[in-house]
Amino acid sequence: MPGVSLAQTAARILLGTTMAAAGATHLTVARQEFRAQVPDWFPVDKDLVVLASGVVEVSLGAAFVALPKRRRLIGGLLAAFFVAIFPGNIAQYVEGNDAFGLDTDQKRLVRLFFQPVLVLWALWGGGLLSRARRAP
Repeated sequence: MPGVSLAQTAARILLGTTMAAAGATHLTVARQEFRAQVPDWFPVDKDLVVLASGVVEVSLGAAFVALPKRRRLIGGLLAAFFVAIFPGNIAQYVEGNDAFGLDTDQKRLVRLFFQPVLVLWALWGGGLLSRARRAP
């Protein structure tokens, strides 16, 4: 695709595949662990939140891979999704909930710094952070 580097395409496909796989685990084998990331104060049933976020992750991940012409829209939606679920990561740290090997405050704190990386990855892979190319 014009204006998209091979690295951006690889990043888009890797992130999309990872998201679809993570979403599938929300719906199946890791539901209990994902429940630990839903804040206690959130007014919706934890299992419903995990299932809904799993469907969103599968949908966005698959779309990011399968619809390269819509990469900008989907990359923006993925970035917004990562921002929207960030309170769950903060709650896991604040409430001291163990899940996915995050069994210390230090590990849970370090994880918080990875969320901005995911946001940037989605934006870059979607072509939203590309530098404009100047004509000679």
